[in-house]
Amino acid sequence: MKSAKSAESTESVESGEPDEAVESQETYEIHETYEAHESAASESVAPDESGSSAGSWDDGLIARRATGKGSPDGLSGVDGLDGAPGAVSDESEAHTPIGGAYGGSLRVRLDALGELVGLSRARLEGSVLAEAGRVLDEASARQRLSSRHTVVAIAGATGSGKSTLFNALAEVPISETGLRRPTTSAPIACVWSDGAAGLLDRLAIPGRLRRKPLAGGDGDEELHGLVLVDLPDHDSAVVRHREQVDRVLALVDAVIWVVDPEKYADAALHERYLRPLAGHAEITFVVLNQIDRLPGDAADQVLDDLRRLLDEDGMALGEHGEPGATVLAVSALTGHGVGELRELLGRFVQERNAAERRLSADVDAAAWRLRSAYVAEGRTGLGERSREQFADRLAWAVGAVAAGEAAERAWRRNAGRACGTPWLRLWRWYESTRMPGGQTPGPPEIVEEELTARQRVEQAVRTVAEEASAGLPAPWAHSVREAAARGAEGLPEALDELAVTAATPSSRPPRPAWWPAAVLAQASMTLLQIYGALWLVGQIIGLLEPGLLPPVLVMLAGIVGGPFVEWACGAAAMGPARRYGQDAERRLREAAAACGRARVLDPISAELMRYREVREQYVTVSRTGG
Repeated sequence: MKSAKSAESTESVESGEPDEAVESQETYEIHETYEAHESAASESVAPDESGSSAGSWDDGLIARRATGKGSPDGLSGVDGLDGAPGAVSDESEAHTPIGGAYGGSLRVRLDALGELVGLSRARLEGSVLAEAGRVLDEASARQRLSSRHTVVAIAGATGSGKSTLFNALAEVPISETGLRRPTTSAPIACVWSDGAAGLLDRLAIPGRLRRKPLAGGDGDEELHGLVLVDLPDHDSAVVRHREQVDRVLALVDAVIWVVDPEKYADAALHERYLRPLAGHAEITFVVLNQIDRLPGDAADQVLDDLRRLLDEDGMALGEHGEPGATVLAVSALTGHGVGELRELLGRFVQERNAAERRLSADVDAAAWRLRSAYVAEGRTGLGERSREQFADRLAWAVGAVAAGEAAERAWRRNAGRACGTPWLRLWRWYESTRMPGGQTPGPPEIVEEELTARQRVEQAVRTVAEEASAGLPAPWAHSVREAAARGAEGLPEALDELAVTAATPSSRPPRPAWWPAAVLAQASMTLLQIYGALWLVGQIIGLLEPGLLPPVLVMLAGIVGGPFVEWACGAAAMGPARRYGQDAERRLREAAAACGRARVLDPISAELMRYREVREQYVTVSRTGG
């Protein structure tokens, strides 16, 4: 009679219809609702030795906070119950958040994941970082809730017997079972100790679906701290049921997957859940139920095949002391293997680290999803060779080589004017008067079209951007190219300005130390020519004694010596002229390189530095660094 009423009341609760039988006295004789225990706990807060419960935490429900005494904030600890209504357990403790329990590698990895997300928000799309952000949010939310409780969900397909197993573990018919499908329409929780209201609120399980196991039942002590949640069918025809399963599975600390001999190899289970959650093996139980339906050794054969499928899914199996998923066979109907499962759950719950294991596995999964966004292929960066080639391309585009050659020619022309024979200069002057405008024709100079120079600059920027982004993950390669493109804006105009300012000498070319002596020698040769000519004229007109040879020799010496001095000066001027041209080319090259470095290379280096920073954080998150 009581069992029938319990099933009837449970069905009434799940359907959302009011039923006075839910609150009947007979139902409470079988099991008491979780809300009743929490209410009793709120009225029986155990004070500490000083008569105050300062420093305690509440159970997560504002409606159940004890006010008027306790801590200055008005929050007092809620002690657990031992199974009887209103009785305070001596072994219960106040609700303690696990914020300080995130120690060691998990805390380091979570901090690194937070830094990784913060550094990447401006570089990666929000959808890429969504999973990492969810993990951080869930870690923060779980940290504020009870560390003394372990939330374990029972999930399975339609007809797998998960609700029957749920009732067998609770030792009381809490979840409705039967042939009607789907039987479970909403998550139902069974809590073995108080103080887990915040965890259940996080799962959005209402108070009317929170239960306690059989009061005073055997085995309650070993499962102290367990929060068991029976989920709807993951393959239910009702979309809302599947959504509830996915939502709760993302929040619980561990999962018991219940399979039956007929559907243990169902593709929906393996492809949608077990394979994606293969990294969560340490918090996974896979239970083959209904083995009472298998004859002889068929149960062992099915169990071995189930292990094979899990291995193909990539899920590690916890055998021979190795960490991994727990696989066992039970019959919830006959009770075979249920005791072993209770014992395994008891040890698992008492370890008090399931939440950290779950978060660690979530961080692993988030790191794997982010791998393509942070792991480069091969060596990355911008080497010295690439920088030098970029500077050479800019120098060529700005005309540094042509400017150096022009400066060298200018220096040599200046030397020719100073050391050349006056007759040659007179001839050049005469030729210049015959040219339109009176300009001396010079060697033709190659004037590069502005469009061609701009194209060379753009090509140089594209080349260095491609070299810098080679091997980088797509988002960071795109950021590097964008930084180079932004720097290229206005670069041709800046280089044109440099070509005018840096290539134009501020004064006349410097003269070497031998220059005055060469000028004096050339003047002497000119005087010898004039002196010899006057001497010869004087002999012709009879003013001087006749003697043709001496004046001819003197004049010939001046005539031959003048071009010789000019040639010698030209040869001596080649070295200084070349150095002068090289200095002009170097100045323009350095100016172009500095401009390109400030506008293009520095932004690229900044992006590469940002990538190296996030790469270091990613290595910490993924635990793949040496």
